[in-house]
Amino acid sequence: MSAGAPEGLLYPWAIPLRARLRAEPEDFRVDEIAATEPEGEGEHVWLRIRKTGLNSETVAEWIARVAGVARSAVGYAGRKDRHAVTTQWFSVQLPGRAEPDWSEGPPAGVEVLTRRRHGRKLKTGHLAGNRFHLRLRDVRGDRAAADTLLERMRQRGLPHYFGEQRFGHANLERARMWLAGRSRPRNRNQRSLYLSAARAAIFNAVLRRRVEDGSWDQLLSGDVANLDGSGSIFPVATIDGTLRARCERLDLHPTGPLWGHGDPGTGGTVRALEAAAADAFGDLARGLEREQMRPGRRPLRMRPGRLAWSWESDETLVLEIELGPGGYATGVAGAVALTSAVD
Repeated sequence: MSAGAPEGLLYPWAIPLRARLRAEPEDFRVDEIAATEPEGEGEHVWLRIRKTGLNSETVAEWIARVAGVARSAVGYAGRKDRHAVTTQWFSVQLPGRAEPDWSEGPPAGVEVLTRRRHGRKLKTGHLAGNRFHLRLRDVRGDRAAADTLLERMRQRGLPHYFGEQRFGHANLERARMWLAGRSRPRNRNQRSLYLSAARAAIFNAVLRRRVEDGSWDQLLSGDVANLDGSGSIFPVATIDGTLRARCERLDLHPTGPLWGHGDPGTGGTVRALEAAAADAFGDLARGLEREQMRPGRRPLRMRPGRLAWSWESDETLVLEIELGPGGYATGVAGAVALTSAVD
């Protein structure tokens, strides 16, 4: 195990490098891979926007303000990093109305690249994935070991932790205050952020325990398995040679809980392990249950759709990564380098 892993995270290998990530916004580039392209007609206007130094919610609020609509009329598939250059689609509902002039007064760092009509709103999660271009600077450590580890991750995957973006600056602490009755979210977006942070904390704790016992990339009796690259899951009562082989070739992955009210689907020692991890976050687990969050599952192992790397210099490592929905490029970077970044 790595004694120097980021706080709260643990990896089944020693992390060979130290580096700076996001020294400049251009060091972290994200391009959304759309699940649907706008068809050219309909009551929703889809905008493909490049933003620098802004979060997705700030852009969505600007679109609503310029269009003169409620924030709820604006949609996007996923939140993108603030300290980055990111490209993604937004939608705004304008039935029977002409578009405003998007070129007038956009926030600094916002560029509208494309706009086109479509019949439906862009909803959360409706994306095929994201492409990332990461530049790690001031790299120190064993370059040969890093190359070997990156090849291992390309072939065998890595622990699928939620990244720091899911927790924000204080979302977990604010979730605790809210669920303890000491405060309330200001709006639906804040509520969603707090609930997501609470679920991510419990999931990461379960994954850490599975890394500790060496089962994060193995199916156990009582697991719920995920079919690679899909949302398909099924319970695993017993492990046979076929299931073991499918897990070995990354066709199947064990999953961890997105905590909520109801049966998590696991059994035996797996269920006991998950319950013990949730008990360590008892206030969050009970709060999620009171809020009637539907339980879900997330793979414990992440296999990048693409992972390539190059050394621009002895001290600069560039990573090219393609991940499906819910994948964090910072997870790949953090598995090979202890990184420091801007706040």
